Amino acid sequence: MNSHALEVLQFGQALDIVARNAASMLGAAAVRALGPRTDPARIANELERVDEMRALLDADGRWGMPAVPDVRDALARLALEGGVLDAPSLRGLGVLLASSRELRAVILPARETYPLLATLVEGLVQLQREEAEIGRVVDEHGEVQDHASPELARLRRESKALRSRVVERLAAFAASLPHAYRVADASVSLREGRYVVPIRREGRGEVGGIVHGESGTGATLFVEPPVAIAMMNRLRELEAEESREVLRILRALTALLRPHHPVLRASLEALVELDSLYARGRYALRVGAAIPVVLPAATPEYVVVDGRHPILLATTEQVVPFDLEMGRDERTLVISGPNTGGKTVLLKAMGLLSLLTQSGVLPPVGPGTRLPVFRDVFADVGDEQSIEESLSTFAAHLKNIRGALEGAGADSLVLLDELGSGTDPTEGAALARATLAELGGRGALTVATTHLGQLKLLAGALPGVVNASLQFDAEQLRSTYRVIKGVPGRSYGLAIARRLGLPAGVIERAEAELPHGERDVARLALELETTEKRLAEMSAALEIRLAETDHLRAELERRRTALRQREVDSERRARQQARDLLLRSRQEVEAAIDEVRDAASSNAALEAAATAARRRVEQAALRQRERAPVAEVKSAPVPQHPAGEVKAGVRVRIGSLGRTGTVVELRDGKATVEAGGMRLVLPRSDLSLLPAGDQEPAKPQRSGNVGGGYLAGEIIAHPEVDLRGLRVDELPMRMGKAMDDAILAGLGQFRIIHGKGTGALRERVQEMLRGDPRILAFRAGEHGEGGTGVTVVEFG
Repeated sequence: MNSHALEVLQFGQALDIVARNAASMLGAAAVRALGPRTDPARIANELERVDEMRALLDADGRWGMPAVPDVRDALARLALEGGVLDAPSLRGLGVLLASSRELRAVILPARETYPLLATLVEGLVQLQREEAEIGRVVDEHGEVQDHASPELARLRRESKALRSRVVERLAAFAASLPHAYRVADASVSLREGRYVVPIRREGRGEVGGIVHGESGTGATLFVEPPVAIAMMNRLRELEAEESREVLRILRALTALLRPHHPVLRASLEALVELDSLYARGRYALRVGAAIPVVLPAATPEYVVVDGRHPILLATTEQVVPFDLEMGRDERTLVISGPNTGGKTVLLKAMGLLSLLTQSGVLPPVGPGTRLPVFRDVFADVGDEQSIEESLSTFAAHLKNIRGALEGAGADSLVLLDELGSGTDPTEGAALARATLAELGGRGALTVATTHLGQLKLLAGALPGVVNASLQFDAEQLRSTYRVIKGVPGRSYGLAIARRLGLPAGVIERAEAELPHGERDVARLALELETTEKRLAEMSAALEIRLAETDHLRAELERRRTALRQREVDSERRARQQARDLLLRSRQEVEAAIDEVRDAASSNAALEAAATAARRRVEQAALRQRERAPVAEVKSAPVPQHPAGEVKAGVRVRIGSLGRTGTVVELRDGKATVEAGGMRLVLPRSDLSLLPAGDQEPAKPQRSGNVGGGYLAGEIIAHPEVDLRGLRVDELPMRMGKAMDDAILAGLGQFRIIHGKGTGALRERVQEMLRGDPRILAFRAGEHGEGGTGVTVVEFG
């Protein structure tokens, strides 16, 4: 691969961004060492491995790559017969074994999900006994632990005790020195591995011992007095014995690992490769990358969907993606437009996306991207003039173009920035035209940026050439960075000059000096840009409107279907419940009538029997009511319609019951409504007309015997009963019948009008209500309900 192209496209910098996601220095170095491959099968396989790692990270956001220790030197020493590894090196190999074990435990059980990763993990070493032995001998700081052997533990205990005695002896000695020899705030210290006490120089002869150093001024000497020499010599002997024991332990542990040197080295290489995949998987997650389809070299197809510049994406989140498709007959793309419009960024992005893909990195592209393999990439980007090499800007361009003309073929990508610049525009345009014609004739995929108007006309003159531009806001004079294929871009030089305040006369004269062809091209480009922008805005608005319309239509249809189904289900349940209730109630009534006839010997007995019979009937009705299904969805508020719209034969909703029914007749401000096989007398204000679509004609009810039982007669329920003018002994029958009908009709509230008078009727009514288990509560009427002349009952 052309090294110059990799450099100018900043391929190394792009890999650095990916490498930052590695868990170790070795993994990051492996990412930076990646390079473009040219075998489509190998590239696709590598991208699949990265995608498996991305899937693993996405499935468990808490999992991270285990440590990858740099044990290359330790493995090199391990290969030498007779060599002994130090404790930190052995600790590193222990980490290598632990990381291998952890990765096997995570990936191998999910072999079917991550087959490529499992193949790599299978090569990781399994040495559990050796790993445990390293952990027993060496701690996490790389130090040999006391319990590595009984002898080492004994030596360290004895050394520790002896050090304490030496320090105590020297501290006592320093305190016993004459004041003239003593140093203020003196303490026992360590010099050259031996414990000493500070004394004044004048006491050297009196104290004796061995001098191990002096202060900067020479006034203080650090002396090992005679009282400590014997103990210090013994301490040195213990330290030597400890060193020999540690060396013995390390030699034994090294010998334990030496036979496994090949698999340990292979495991390190596998861990580094896994960390490289881990870095690339994390990068793919962060940039939202998709796997591009890798096409064989020289395939005349190039499709990028939602492409973004990898380096720009790492520095800012506001990167405008681009879409670009080159058809089979399109091999040369000429991008034109103003400076700072994003042409060079697009050029570099195209190169980097292909280079990263061929290096096994999922590039920041969307699904649907299809990239052919390029066996070589040639790039002439930026100003590469060199005083040392006597290269002008134009000469530097020519050097790079020559390299492309010498090596480019149908399997090459050629990126040329500001083609034809740096010299006379006419000659530059002629040279650019000839270069594009030559590269296009070879079948190379060529992308060139230019300001030269003559190159914009190549799309109709040379086969395989297509124009493109980056959308530019002519009002704000800034680029939107949106790629528009098939439309050449304007340079906006005069517009920018006008915006920056150049004299109007100068601008007008410059416009007049433009050749007619240039002005026509500029005018056409402006018209195309304006039309394209307007159509794009209209298309976007239309798509939004269509999406909203489809959503609303689907939601409306769903609600209509659900509402209709709920109503049908409710109606069916209500009719079935009413039928069952009436059939069973009829049997209860017949049984109650028989009881009343048998017990009708006196008025008192008759009243008691009637009360008992009513209770029996109502308890049976309550049992049926408890069996009824409970509505799962609350009804939406129903808009109230004027009472005048309610007439006989129409279907209505009963607000207090949440049911629907058909109006049978209207009389005295009330309506008789048939609902669920029952006829209810209700206030007209409690009714609301159903929509026209639900006004189905009421089906005639069939009479006669049903299922071998009885079809009960119509139940006419009133929300109130008037007892005024009755005697006390006449109350039970009249009041009981009205309450029975109200309960069977499902009314929640009931009014008993008894008047004020002497209060006898009110007392009898309330006495009956207290003994009735069906009553949840009762109260005297409020001001607007009739006051104490009315009792309001709530059923349970």
